[in-house]
Amino acid sequence: MTNLNQLLESNRRWAKETYAADPDFFEKSNLMQTPKYLWIGCSDSRVPATQVTGLKPGEIFEHRNVANLVVHSDLNCLSVIQYAIDVLQVEHILVVGHYGCGGVCAALEGSAHGLVDNWLRHIQDVIGHHEAWMSNQMDFNTRWKALCEFNVIEQVRNIARTTVVGHAWRRGQNLQVHGWIYGINDGIINDLNVTLDGRSNIESAISSSIEKSYSRHACIQPYARYDDWSNYYMSKPNLSQNRHIVCDIGARRHSLTQQNRSQSFLHATPAY
Repeated sequence: MTNLNQLLESNRRWAKETYAADPDFFEKSNLMQTPKYLWIGCSDSRVPATQVTGLKPGEIFEHRNVANLVVHSDLNCLSVIQYAIDVLQVEHILVVGHYGCGGVCAALEGSAHGLVDNWLRHIQDVIGHHEAWMSNQMDFNTRWKALCEFNVIEQVRNIARTTVVGHAWRRGQNLQVHGWIYGINDGIINDLNVTLDGRSNIESAISSSIEKSYSRHACIQPYARYDDWSNYYMSKPNLSQNRHIVCDIGARRHSLTQQNRSQSFLHATPAY
């Protein structure tokens, strides 16, 4: 079993070094926190918000869960959002996913994992929204990487539809919601170009971001085009011919051609 004393020793070393660099740091932190950002991210231990953004403790307010979901029945997440907006007066809500997300992979594969399957059902709903496009991407890793982006974009929409965000925008509060994604393999955060504020046409911004994601990840020119959050039209017929390997997509099964399935994404074991 790991000895926890090393964590306590590291804490004391960090406190000493932090005080030496900024003697007022802890006194200022003790007075109040005044972050401008709310970070809604994945529980994955490889994506620490303050470190990857170069911020200090107290500069970013955080909420994390498996696969960075914003669910309208999740009072924990909604309470964090309300506190961040109404009390802390944050100016930016950042939904930050990451490539190689184990929760997204588990939802895409569709196999049973126990209690967490109830939570992953929300990601499988996202899969359903993009089913036509995804069924024509032959490589599993391409679908996985794209779904990590689709999931972030969907959560941005979910935040914009919460009552607390709606109330903030109606009273003219300065608040934007953004969708970002982090690359574990290179440490770079990319903007998914889905930024919403009180003047935004939500569905238009979401659709535009989805179209860009489709273009980035299509193995071939995408045959399915995003229309709105649940409607798709097909530009070519007979897309499912010669797709012979069965893969779970959401709660249903579809025939797909699967290439390079044995190559793990980022050559790492997925982690929630």
